[in-house]
Amino acid sequence: MGFRFRKSFKIAPGVRLNMGTKSMGVSFGGRGLRYSINSRTGGRATIGIPGTGMSYSVSSRSGRSYRSQAYQRRSELMRQQKHYEKLEAFKRAQYEVELFENQVDMIKSIHKECDQTIDWEDLKQTAPPFQPGDKGPKEWAAQRELDRFKPTMFQRWFKLDEKKRVKLHEKVIQAALEDQEDYASWNNMITTAMQITAGNPDEFLKVIEEMSPLDDLSDFGSGFEFFIENASTLEVDFDVRSENVIPKETKSLTKTGKVSVKPMTKTAYFDLYQDYVCSCVLRIARDMFAILPFEQVYIHAMDHQINSSTGHMEHVTILSVKIDRPTLNKLHFDAIDCSDSMQNFTHNMKFVKTTGFKPVERLVIE
Repeated sequence: MGFRFRKSFKIAPGVRLNMGTKSMGVSFGGRGLRYSINSRTGGRATIGIPGTGMSYSVSSRSGRSYRSQAYQRRSELMRQQKHYEKLEAFKRAQYEVELFENQVDMIKSIHKECDQTIDWEDLKQTAPPFQPGDKGPKEWAAQRELDRFKPTMFQRWFKLDEKKRVKLHEKVIQAALEDQEDYASWNNMITTAMQITAGNPDEFLKVIEEMSPLDDLSDFGSGFEFFIENASTLEVDFDVRSENVIPKETKSLTKTGKVSVKPMTKTAYFDLYQDYVCSCVLRIARDMFAILPFEQVYIHAMDHQINSSTGHMEHVTILSVKIDRPTLNKLHFDAIDCSDSMQNFTHNMKFVKTTGFKPVERLVIE
């Protein structure tokens, strides 16, 4: 047999405070009508007839009891709706956290992307799609289809054969135009290849502009300016604009399936900032070496910082590095730490984990 503990205190006329080992509550009313609220069992109303010992009790927590199948089904559907709403909220929270984590991964992985390498010497040897004065391959194919056309009995009966011949003839004319466009593209490619291998700086800049190899970095808000010293050396001013890229808050998923948003620590923020800048610098060099025959690239990363002596925002150089093609090609890009990789090259960088980048002098082209 178990023991129960219950204590009752009168706190006002008709009002009592009831305390037990597992719950507490308040009751109102007298002998005929009494209403009690309990922290564990909820509300309960008791109606009695004094002197008879008869009473009727109903719990407010139990609610209405439905008998029809439709009402029971509705209650079940409402429970399912709450479950799905909770599940949907969890999925939204999970998506938001995954989006944040992907952003961080992208910031650290920019250097792993690179354009396809162009061999301009090999392109100069590319044969033309057809010889001048001859029909092109597309025109030949369209003409052969026209020559082989034989109308069916149905087309003759309804006089559709002539319309078909007109369409095929128009197809031959269109094919000839496409062949001429292909030849013009080939000729333009050969001309460009010859100018590139001859070391024409204007052609170098034209290729960079047309190919736009750093478009995805521009999507982050970064800006670029290119200067060509000679056929083997490129200089790039890289406007970082970190305020558009580096998140200032971290997001994680709690045990209850909600998004926990916390301010990113200074050390974590500046560490991510440094990785982003160095990853971009490597990416710029990789792309430039891939599309043009440079041997070295000088990259100056710049960002806005407050000058503590004047209180004004200034555009300063935070990293200046000289990257040569042979050394860059030796790096294992999937395994390196971008910030540490700068040690492989001549560079100027002052970085403190708690305060970030400090202004540095730009390297001078040798």
